[in-house]
Amino acid sequence: MNKKKKTSYPLTILLSTLSTAAPIVAVVWFLYQMIRLKNTAIIPLGGTFQVDDIRVPLISCIVFFITLVQWGIFKKPLAKMYQKAIQDNEYDEFGNSKKSNYATLTRKEREQMDKEKLQQMEMLFPTSVMNKIVKEGSRNPEKDLQDMIGLPLVKQKVTEMAARMQFEREAMTKEKQEKKQTRSEYGMNGRHFVFYGSAGTGKTTVARIITGFLYKYGYIKENKCIEIDGNFLKAGEMSDTKTKLLIQKAYGGVLFIDEAYAIMDGTAEYGKAVIATLIKEMEDNRDKFTVILAGYKNDIKRLLDTNEGFKSRIKEYLEFPDYSTTEMKDIFQAMAHGKGYIVSQEALDNFEVRCDRERRLSSFGNGRTARNILDECLDRHALNYGQNLLSRKITVNGEEQIITDKAQNKFVLCGCDVSTSPNKNVL
Repeated sequence: MNKKKKTSYPLTILLSTLSTAAPIVAVVWFLYQMIRLKNTAIIPLGGTFQVDDIRVPLISCIVFFITLVQWGIFKKPLAKMYQKAIQDNEYDEFGNSKKSNYATLTRKEREQMDKEKLQQMEMLFPTSVMNKIVKEGSRNPEKDLQDMIGLPLVKQKVTEMAARMQFEREAMTKEKQEKKQTRSEYGMNGRHFVFYGSAGTGKTTVARIITGFLYKYGYIKENKCIEIDGNFLKAGEMSDTKTKLLIQKAYGGVLFIDEAYAIMDGTAEYGKAVIATLIKEMEDNRDKFTVILAGYKNDIKRLLDTNEGFKSRIKEYLEFPDYSTTEMKDIFQAMAHGKGYIVSQEALDNFEVRCDRERRLSSFGNGRTARNILDECLDRHALNYGQNLLSRKITVNGEEQIITDKAQNKFVLCGCDVSTSPNKNVL
């Protein structure tokens, strides 16, 4: 990674001084020449001015005009250059003064600084916002991973990592007991991740499962996963500060950034500040938190290409493929069961047709699509329930049966509840 070139402080001051002083010197010189002309060039009656008498003040007037124009042109650029020179030479990349540090402050100054930091944090991250983005990691990561539908390669990789966590934890415990510890206490920390794949393929769920494993085996202190998207970090001139504060909130846990490429959208300068801060923290404090970047494959690749520091710090890349139609049916059925519904064969057949049609649309979102279809089905089911359509024929285990709506203390989704037509109102 190339080192950022600093703006020269002395050169900036010199240019700013010359640009401002030039028109002042020129106007003083012009006035001097006019006074001199008045005192020395007395015109006799019937006489005329000589060219040599007015040449010097005329040139002075022209020089003044030129210097005034250059001052107007360069005023703003030089002011920006001056501010950048101050920032580059007097402050570090996080906006902290290089002339003083926290350790040299008095107790009163530290308390005041802590109070200001708390106010700043509350301004950037109100308590209500933090409550929404801080999620609990999986309490039973083994079961949650096993219960996930599809994603065999992802599940295999996470299982391998969990096995290594368990092995290292047991090995370190044994070494401590024998008083000859040779292993790093944080063998899995610094192992940041990239999840790439289409929307709705379980990336957030797997992030919480990994959080659960890291907490279970003692690699993070809290079973927490801070979940945001790339847009959350874009805050204009406060982007780097906001990123730093967010990472501090993630210490002891996992920071999951979905749609991570959105960091680079909008003003590139702010996006680069976010990335620089993130990469530095991923290296300097890799034992304090784990970063997971997620998004579409091509978008994530473009993000990683913006800074070589990403590739040297990210160890694991997990691909999340689209679900097959069979997997989509399993997901739909599991979601329905979770809400207390039985799904008939007719409903599953209709869902299969609907799923194949949805897959052709740009709005297809894998598990999200299954959830949206289920919500639509429940609306239709409620309508049928309200119209007293309680007795219907369904196929169960290959046999046709007439059931009531609340058979076996569960409601039944039938074929008439599942439309085979995609939602045409989706833009």
